[in-house]
Amino acid sequence: MVHRFRSPRSAASLLVVSVALTATACADMSERQKGTATGAGIGAVAGAVISSATGGKAGTGAVVGGALGAVAGNLWSKRMEEKRAAMERATQGTGIEVARTQDNQLKVNVPSDISFDVGKADIKPELRPVLDQFAHGLDPTMRVRIVGHTDSTGSDAINDPLSRERAASVKRYLEDRGVSGSRIDAVGRGEHEPIADNTSDSGRAKNRRVEIFLREPEASKG
Repeated sequence: MVHRFRSPRSAASLLVVSVALTATACADMSERQKGTATGAGIGAVAGAVISSATGGKAGTGAVVGGALGAVAGNLWSKRMEEKRAAMERATQGTGIEVARTQDNQLKVNVPSDISFDVGKADIKPELRPVLDQFAHGLDPTMRVRIVGHTDSTGSDAINDPLSRERAASVKRYLEDRGVSGSRIDAVGRGEHEPIADNTSDSGRAKNRRVEIFLREPEASKG
């Protein structure tokens, strides 16, 4: 029996065009929809190429690959998308950055001007409504990680514990709003993870920050 191997190039070429069109359409999609569409497109191309190269039907491989790709791409759940949108509304105009990370966590980056006074770990009043919104409606499976940072002014003996104290202050506040402490990790990085140049006032201000991450366990996504 002779197997006829179909060229993977033709199947892949057609599907690459489909993926390109999908990417264009993604401009009007939510974060979750973008992940699903992109994953489906990539999976379809891979499925078609593998199926065709091994003697199978490229079309069938594309369908199977697209389905698997959609599942893999949709790692950003509806709950996470809703929380991202809520945090963006709550922080609009504050200078707080809300973003989805590459590993599908929600990241809330809080600059020093609305979080803590210089050298102190007491939460400013401006930050409280933001933390209230963050704590509101969290699914019981979600995990929170709080990371405190300082600029390079001062020694590690001062900066390291200060960054930990700031993260701990945020943790206590969230606990007071009903978030279980067992779901919250709070750590301090001192001056060791800068995001800007410490030689300027503006750079040091950016480095004095608290980052709050929200994630879902793998099993709870969907």
